[in-house]
Amino acid sequence: MRPMTATVDISAREAEVLTLVGEHLSNAEIGARLFISVRTVESHVSSLLRKLEVPDRRALAQHASEPARADRSHPAPDLPAPLTSFIGRGRERAELTEMVRNDRQVTAVGPGGVGKTRLALSVAAEVAEEFSDGVWFVDLVPITSPDIDVVAGTVGLALGLGEQPGRGMDESVLAALADRHALLVLDNCEHVRDGVAPFIERLLAACPRVTVLATSRARLLVPFERAYTVPPMSLAGDGESDAVALFMDRAAASGWPPNHALREQVAAFCGGLDGMALAIELAAARWTTLGLDGLTDGLSDQLRMLAGGARTDDRHRSVRAALDWSHALLEPDDRVLLRRMSVFMKSFSVTAAAEVTASGKGVVADGLARLAEQSLLAVTASPTGTEYRALETIRQYGMERLAEAGELDEVRSLHLRWCLAEAAELAVVRADWRARFDAVADDLRAALAWAADRQELRAEAYGLARQLAELTFTRHLIGESQQRYEQAAALADDSAAAPMLRQAAAVAGCRMRGDDMYRLNRAAADAARRAGDTAGAAADLATAATNAYRFASKFVSPLPPGEAIALIAEAEELAGDDPAARAAVALAEAGRALTEAFGAAEGSPDVVPETIACAERAVELAHRAGDPLAESAALDTLTGTQSWAGDPFAAAATARRRITLLASAPRTPTGTHELIDALGEATEAGLGVGDLPGARRWARQLADHPMLAEVGHRAISQLLVADALAGNVDEVLTRSARFLEAWQRAGNPTGSVLGAAVAGVEMIHGLRDDQDARHEWSAVMDQLDTPAEHTYGYRAVYDSMLLLHNGDAGGALERMAPEPGEVWRWVTWVWLHWYVALRAEATVLAGSPDAADRLAEAGTIVAGNPVAGAIVERAGALLADDRERLLATAEAFDAAGCRYQSARTMVLAGGDHAARGAAALAELGLAPMTPRG
Repeated sequence: MRPMTATVDISAREAEVLTLVGEHLSNAEIGARLFISVRTVESHVSSLLRKLEVPDRRALAQHASEPARADRSHPAPDLPAPLTSFIGRGRERAELTEMVRNDRQVTAVGPGGVGKTRLALSVAAEVAEEFSDGVWFVDLVPITSPDIDVVAGTVGLALGLGEQPGRGMDESVLAALADRHALLVLDNCEHVRDGVAPFIERLLAACPRVTVLATSRARLLVPFERAYTVPPMSLAGDGESDAVALFMDRAAASGWPPNHALREQVAAFCGGLDGMALAIELAAARWTTLGLDGLTDGLSDQLRMLAGGARTDDRHRSVRAALDWSHALLEPDDRVLLRRMSVFMKSFSVTAAAEVTASGKGVVADGLARLAEQSLLAVTASPTGTEYRALETIRQYGMERLAEAGELDEVRSLHLRWCLAEAAELAVVRADWRARFDAVADDLRAALAWAADRQELRAEAYGLARQLAELTFTRHLIGESQQRYEQAAALADDSAAAPMLRQAAAVAGCRMRGDDMYRLNRAAADAARRAGDTAGAAADLATAATNAYRFASKFVSPLPPGEAIALIAEAEELAGDDPAARAAVALAEAGRALTEAFGAAEGSPDVVPETIACAERAVELAHRAGDPLAESAALDTLTGTQSWAGDPFAAAATARRRITLLASAPRTPTGTHELIDALGEATEAGLGVGDLPGARRWARQLADHPMLAEVGHRAISQLLVADALAGNVDEVLTRSARFLEAWQRAGNPTGSVLGAAVAGVEMIHGLRDDQDARHEWSAVMDQLDTPAEHTYGYRAVYDSMLLLHNGDAGGALERMAPEPGEVWRWVTWVWLHWYVALRAEATVLAGSPDAADRLAEAGTIVAGNPVAGAIVERAGALLADDRERLLATAEAFDAAGCRYQSARTMVLAGGDHAARGAAALAELGLAPMTPRG
């Protein structure tokens, strides 16, 4: 499936924005010129940067000034390739095409088998060139639940999207299509109309340039819907009949073309089928064996049998007549095989069919071949062998026959057993895993939906729900994974329910949903208590409290005051002497101690010794319990405590210890959640002690983690910070475009977690003297609504680096006027050493009389930090006017992976070195530096 990002064309609106960027207008000026919002302009600029593969706005303006490229390719429509030619329907095609051009939501309505899908595909191909961002086809047949989230998930997968932590799939789809000029074809909507209707309403409201063409057996009843009733194939017998043309074409494909003189008789026969396209095609497949007389006789008997009968259904009357006729011509064994194969949701092999029918493979292979010859099964070749698949209408017909034969429960049970075996095999297979899962996923879901309602199959349903939860997590469908773990818990007894709820809580953590984590940890405690596992209940209650402290930023609503404390007290009563429970309680107490100590401290970095002792005790108890994931959580709290105590080297060492511990941990939901958190923590700790290579390595692992692949703004943010501090300008420009696009698609979320990345990009644009881009990122920073206190955290560091670059040492010194102890809350962790070192250099360059004392103090604080230490050493060399000593720091910066500071050192050295430094800055893409001032 071609992903949305594969489209390279630019829309008409983007072309207008590109032209105005070429005229060097600001985003505000462009918005005023085009009567659109600045945010919309930002979105278009970000999209243009990505599509045209240019690094920044300056290159975009240069691109705009180039002659328009006449060879831009239009995206090919993402439509299934028809296996047979499209016959007739000239009037219907013209009418439906005109409606699609004039109306944003058109529904092709008609009974099953009338040809709605083929007509819609033909029209979509006809108008494809008129939709600059492509045409997308979504088959809703496999969906078994009329839920809007399921509908949105199916559309999202068709568009190449994946689940994103913290976002529903419906939000991802709306974001992906927000500025697209595209046609979305939703096929077979009738059985999920309650989910499709609200989804289309939201889509049309949020995506003003998207058109929807739907097929359904009934209108969707959404605002602005234009319904087009698809008529049967025309039945005129004067040679213009589409029905006759269809029959003649399909019959001729068998190698025995009907005599032209039979056209009137064929027309009469097609009239007996009510002009239904599917019925005509099935009949034509029997032309070579029955001839027209036999076809007419057989059809006549079937119509009489069904007329007014108890099985008559207005929606299926004509199609059922054709299928009943075709079914009546089968041998008894083939009838059995056809109805039993209808249990499969998608393609199946001979081996699978044999298991579900409890028959020999040779017998089944012969029967499938006969059904395929009679056009009742489609045959495809796959890498693993020949596969068969029934058209959905035929599959539904077979299911009805299965129920009539009283075999439904028997075959469903065999299908369930096959699904359990397939799921178990998927748990260990490695080769081509994703394709194999996708091929059977709908069968697993259907089997689970059937078994979950049967008390006698509760154990099997629990097993399949658990397996599906694990498989969907591996497939990165984490929203469904959480749902399946909760479903497994509901099907299990209390002793098995608690572990499922714990896994569901961990998946919720990966999705950045703290409230769900808390709810599920509490539910796990309740299940464990009902099962008599008081130690397990204690651990779950303590974990709920711990997560409220550790992941407070993931909660939509913070816990009421005292609730976490009450949970800890309850957990302590239940824990007894159980090592794991005691370790969990100790961790919760450490989290509480750190939170309370941090809140109580007023301007002093002194930490109560008991707080560190509490965290170390939690680590020790978790280690004794032999639980590496609990130990990782305890190390996280210890890292935070050490950082808060003003010991960044100890914090960095503990963060690295945590990464090492998790290297061999299982990739379960809990393990994955811990690893994602640990990578972020290790990155920040590395930045805090000047380990830029290590920080970039961990940040890259975080950015490349498949669980965060669709959350670009969160995945990339840490890497942006590391590259900004190192002076990796090209990387910042490239990744910031991806960051901005992902952030906008996510709905421009606020909060301070992204602030350091955004401010770092803003600083890089300042160092490049690209004021327009800098102001754009400053506007993004304003939207994040970061706390004002962060003025003396990363903002002070970035601002001072820019001021020093521009020769304003006095301004930099003023920017960092407070002593570190006065603003320690905001300079600890990542920023303490950067703040101290840059402050010392600003003191020297500004000619402050206390420069020597400030240098001595700074040298003590940053000792061991290769980057901050080199900055302080460079300041000392400047104070002593020692050029040799100064140049030695350039080598130190190069070794530490800090190219910007190395180039800056050369400029500060003056003479020939200054020219080399200026060239290095230019190579990085930065503006010239003012050495002193």
